[in-house]
Amino acid sequence: MANRQTVGIRLALVFAVLAGTLFSKMALAENTRVTMKTTQGDIIIQLDAERAPQTVRNFLQYVDDGFYSNTLFHRVIEGFMIQGGGFTTDYQRKPTRPPVSNEAYNGLQNNRYTIAMARTTAPHSATSQFFINSENNRNLNHTNTSQRGWGYTVFGKVVEGKNIVDTISQVPTGSGGPFSRDAPVEPVIILSVERLGTAQAQSNDTANGVTKVEGSATAEQN
Repeated sequence: MANRQTVGIRLALVFAVLAGTLFSKMALAENTRVTMKTTQGDIIIQLDAERAPQTVRNFLQYVDDGFYSNTLFHRVIEGFMIQGGGFTTDYQRKPTRPPVSNEAYNGLQNNRYTIAMARTTAPHSATSQFFINSENNRNLNHTNTSQRGWGYTVFGKVVEGKNIVDTISQVPTGSGGPFSRDAPVEPVIILSVERLGTAQAQSNDTANGVTKVEGSATAEQN
């Protein structure tokens, strides 16, 4: 009888640990989804905190600070990507925190509808600007640790609102602010970016009340 009780207790402990692990993973997934509200519609993005921990932590700090509210998708290239997260609606550059390390070696690819960090030609220069790939952009993937081979860090993917990404990627572009080309003629504004749980809670409350370099496209931070 004692042995059976011991086995039962051990099994209960194992199931408790497994259940705790499952709930922790579910909580992590929930905490790393964000809603990006734009003038073209909403985009929900699942962030990969496991494979791009520093990048996701950096991005979420900007999210929690409200940094992205009323900023522009200032650079749109059809068949390539849509880029934002650095300029106000009147094209003023926003001050940022120090750059984060490049995590493009994480195995995540710059495939269509993934989100990645924009940067300068320096591999470890990403701050707040990001881009969403509107096509598979293999040339942006990590290949080696040379300056040209570092690539661009993918840190999540669009899970809802892919049609919004497509719509934004096809808007007419031209000159705008300091840019001589690739700026949407009609501004595409990021109204806010919020963790999904926060956005849902507020919604419930309301209801209750890449520059071209040597012939290849890159996603450089402007």
